[in-house]
Amino acid sequence: MHKDQEIQAIGRLFFELTRVSVADGGLDELQARLFDLLRDLPGIRIIPKSAILLFNPRNRLIQVAQFGLAPAWLHHVQYDDGVDAVSVSRGQAYVCTPRVHLPPLSLLDVDGDAPCFVLPLREESRQLGRMLLFIEPNWVPDPMAIQFMSDLAGTMSALVARCLIDETLRLRELELEDARTDAIRRLGAASEYRDNETGMHVMRMTHYANAIAGAMDLPAEMRELLSICAPMHDVGKIGIPDAILLKPGRLTIDEFEVMKTHTEIGKRLLTGDDSLIAAASDIANYHHERWDGTGYPNGLAGEAIPVLARICAIADVFDALTSVRPYKHPWPLEEAIEWVRSQAGIHFDPVVVAAFERALPQILRIRELYRDDIIDPKQILNLPHAAHRDLAWIPWDEELRIGIDVIDEHHRYLFDLANDLFDAVANRRGSRDVLRVLKALDQYAQVHFRAEERMMESHGYSALGRQQEQHRHFEEKLREFNGEFHDNPLTAQFDVLRYLSRWLIQHIRREDAMLKVLVDGS
Repeated sequence: MHKDQEIQAIGRLFFELTRVSVADGGLDELQARLFDLLRDLPGIRIIPKSAILLFNPRNRLIQVAQFGLAPAWLHHVQYDDGVDAVSVSRGQAYVCTPRVHLPPLSLLDVDGDAPCFVLPLREESRQLGRMLLFIEPNWVPDPMAIQFMSDLAGTMSALVARCLIDETLRLRELELEDARTDAIRRLGAASEYRDNETGMHVMRMTHYANAIAGAMDLPAEMRELLSICAPMHDVGKIGIPDAILLKPGRLTIDEFEVMKTHTEIGKRLLTGDDSLIAAASDIANYHHERWDGTGYPNGLAGEAIPVLARICAIADVFDALTSVRPYKHPWPLEEAIEWVRSQAGIHFDPVVVAAFERALPQILRIRELYRDDIIDPKQILNLPHAAHRDLAWIPWDEELRIGIDVIDEHHRYLFDLANDLFDAVANRRGSRDVLRVLKALDQYAQVHFRAEERMMESHGYSALGRQQEQHRHFEEKLREFNGEFHDNPLTAQFDVLRYLSRWLIQHIRREDAMLKVLVDGS
């Protein structure tokens, strides 16, 4: 190929790269597209293996994307930088080998002596990271090839920077949504704490509703609305007088009429046109309607009752039946389940009752995880077998059991949430979804820690202070990672995964294993 033809080919390559939409497939797909363009370029002898490594806030390089190589969650790639400071300061690409020039970089599927181009990734004066492009072992690039790779580094830098901006904007959207709903959530929490001092009812009821919605195969958008809005089902109770709301005995007819107005109060509080407020208003206003039309406030029947309200009706009643209330003792579990079954087509939608039955293993687990009372270390759990994932990033090992059934179930649930986080990262669902799962994990960790600490305090456990210190440190680390998502959402998700994989197992084995002494009472 003549010189002018080679220049034209290079020009076409850079033009094609500028047309790549990183949002379509992320940085993995970007590297695949780059290889397709480079392999047809004369004089450039690359092999189908590359990786993008970005600096985290602690100035460590983290592998965030790859092509033809093992993904980061199988082998965490990071190394101390500094050996190439001169080349980087000029923005020049250069050739090196992982073993010699980038210690202790060790990529699966690549020999430590395999040569690669290192492309500095920069955004003005800020170093973003490196891209590694592996080349044929016998190729010695000439100055023109090195200059080409240096120019390519500039183009790749712009594309990576654009990807970071896009991910950060998605997180900003999530923050705006959270800010929009936070005031309403707080209002719902305030009403809940008026007649339930632990606040666990709203958590159980919300998770029950989500389990039922999952068993109904409702669309993801509806399930997300339900997660946000179900906690507001009794928001109207904030307007009910204490003398009625907290009355220890059965309400009179007149008092019950006042209590029933909490649905209409909730509707008035949740006035708005957007889908979230509308869903919350429907749940608050209609979760006491009955399938046969004899409910309140409007006497709606059948499918005239919004589906999310029909789901919340079962979740709310089931938790009320099986929980202590000022006016009653909890029903035995089997009696409560049988009563819900008996109300199909009367009080409840038969389709929702069927979904409730399918979701029972998950519902009964939630009931134990979000309990009001102090954990009894000697309690034996007899939960139905819950479905588990065949391939888990951090598989539960029965050797991690500490001998306190409820705490072991707590730990298994933490593993489930950590694996949910991994799934969001591994399936490239984006930083927005990853951060949502991280927030759910953070919220449940706090529930678990407080329940565990109440148990320790109740039984005079001598190492309570050390456990509390470690729990607070974990919570602080998750807050740090939450902040790091705004600095670099691509590296933060891998950093938090690595931290979780180490901390969970070490804490259980080193600290929680000693809780077994509470079972023996010695």
